[in-house]
Amino acid sequence: MILGIESTALNPLKRLLTHRILGQCLSLCLLVSFPFTSYAADNEATRKANASKKSAKKAQQTNKQSSKQSTKVRKVAKAKPSDTRPSFGRVAGLHQADDVLDLRSSVALVIDQDTHEVLLRKNDQAVLPIASLTKLMTGLVISDANLSHSEMITITQEDVDTEKGSSSRLAVGSVLSRGDLLHLALMSSENRAAHALGRTYPGGSKVFVKAMNDRARGLGMASTHYVEPTGLSSRNQSSAADLAVLVGAAYNVPMMREFSTSPGSEVTVGRRTLQYNTTNRLVKSPNWDIGLQKTGYISEAGQCLVMQTKVAGRKLIIVFLDSAGKLSRIADAERVRRWVETQGARTAAVTASTAG
Repeated sequence: MILGIESTALNPLKRLLTHRILGQCLSLCLLVSFPFTSYAADNEATRKANASKKSAKKAQQTNKQSSKQSTKVRKVAKAKPSDTRPSFGRVAGLHQADDVLDLRSSVALVIDQDTHEVLLRKNDQAVLPIASLTKLMTGLVISDANLSHSEMITITQEDVDTEKGSSSRLAVGSVLSRGDLLHLALMSSENRAAHALGRTYPGGSKVFVKAMNDRARGLGMASTHYVEPTGLSSRNQSSAADLAVLVGAAYNVPMMREFSTSPGSEVTVGRRTLQYNTTNRLVKSPNWDIGLQKTGYISEAGQCLVMQTKVAGRKLIIVFLDSAGKLSRIADAERVRRWVETQGARTAAVTASTAG
């Protein structure tokens, strides 16, 4: 009975002790668990911050790459566009003329050098810009003057092209002999070389241009006019008929034949040795026997070519002006050669048949 009373009396005490103990344990557990919760939260925050930094860095790198790419695009966009203006001949409608060989040149003339027989003509009286074919007259006037080929000439700022902005490997200050300048002008169509030849002519450039026009009139080239010695100006103009006369006159000068048909040459300029090559690939072809040649191009003139050559035993003078395409003048020359060879074979066959 006493034990029962004591047990009943102790129950509230037990409950109180149990409540206090459990409360302390709970507080302790909360205190213990709080740092871990905070640590985990800090870790999560740090991870997110790092991830955010990585994303920002990646975005920055992407932006830089995009910026570089856009810069490259802008550089390409700023590149100097090629000159696509139509030539004088195309504007005049000369390309619409037909011919037996379907030539790409709007002007053509093929004549027998010895008999003056015209084998082929196409717009041969049309007066057009002649580009660097001008340099044949430049060389002819220099040859007429009998100037020293060993005299050294310095390239100056005056020789820099301000007409078309074309480049040159002959830097201002380069010193070359007159002979080397003439060689480069005829073989490689070097503009600064041609201009320097005219500039250093006795009396200067104006006197030289007058000599060019006087020589043209003396040859009977009534449709020809020159304003400078390089051909960069579209005001240098002539006809195929006149140019055939010029080719014949230039062919009579051995130095003009030698320099214009040279496949290549090394030129010493100061401490450098420069390799120059012909502008006419037919010079190196075993299918061609070329005695004199000159190429030319400006946008107003199109692709041009004149040659003295031997085909099927005949000496021919060939003139192409305003050819549409970089290689079309060469293709036209091949068409003419094959055509003349075929015509020669037919003539030979007829002659043999008649003789029999």
